[in-house]
Amino acid sequence: MAVALVKERYQSKVGEVVIGATAAEGGTRTSVVKVGGDSTLPFLHFEGKVENRAAIALEVTDVPPAWNDIVKSQYGDVINDPVAWAKKCVEEYNADMIYLKLIGANPEGENRSPEECAKVVKDVLAAVGVPLIVAGCEDPEKDNEVLAAVAEATSGENLLIGIAEQDNYKSITAAAMVHKHNLIARSPLDINICKQLNILISEMGLPLNRIVIDPMIGGLGYGIEYAYSIMERARLGSLANDKMLSMPMICTVGYEANRAKEANAAEEEFPGWGDLNDRAILWEALTAAGLLQVGASILLMRNPAAVKLVQQNIADLMEMNA
Repeated sequence: MAVALVKERYQSKVGEVVIGATAAEGGTRTSVVKVGGDSTLPFLHFEGKVENRAAIALEVTDVPPAWNDIVKSQYGDVINDPVAWAKKCVEEYNADMIYLKLIGANPEGENRSPEECAKVVKDVLAAVGVPLIVAGCEDPEKDNEVLAAVAEATSGENLLIGIAEQDNYKSITAAAMVHKHNLIARSPLDINICKQLNILISEMGLPLNRIVIDPMIGGLGYGIEYAYSIMERARLGSLANDKMLSMPMICTVGYEANRAKEANAAEEEFPGWGDLNDRAILWEALTAAGLLQVGASILLMRNPAAVKLVQQNIADLMEMNA
């Protein structure tokens, strides 16, 4: 006996954001990335349109990072050169975008100048054709200077820059507005702060279709279920026509997954956990897989072997279901 399934129909859809600009659009990218636009819950093709495939951005830093050897060994010597590193991410690992973190700007580290940071961004842009996501060093005062310089130096490239937070959004938002870039709005696992920050940014004049939400997440086993619930509320809000929750979401998968003990502890220390190399790959891949199911549009990843698994997962999920 056939069973007729009830299909939900939603009032609205997730907003669409375009990252990158081709020569015809005033930039230098060979391709752009579109995220968001869905009119249904994630991958429920039978209920609505899943407009754009989730995108993967591989993380590159301007100075060598203090990552574990499982990840660093896959890159080799290019990890000392952000330009060569970015090229490898695109040419060998098929990254949709590059996520460039300017950790060298940190005043407690190399304290690189805004001009030095802008040059690194321009060098990476010259080396690859995919769009760039550019983030600062997590020092609010320095990031205001650095991201303003980066935004000006790359005017026309339609970058995704950040991070804009509740107590530090005005300067970065202004830079994005003036130089026509997109903006990452980050809120600390709080749906009300998320919505309020989007209101504040939009009131400054930045269009909603140039904002991407970073809800903050946890890695597998480290708060991912709470992050999932926040993201679920945001996605449902967007489908219910709440314009201040309608933006695509970006998730720092590589950072969160690779700071978990399970992605770093040796097998000798925990024999029951199995081979560390396999475990580290799966910890990042499964973190990404869970977040895809709740509406992540951009996954910021580190481990190329995990990326390969997630790319296949996305391809499978994008197949139409009856």
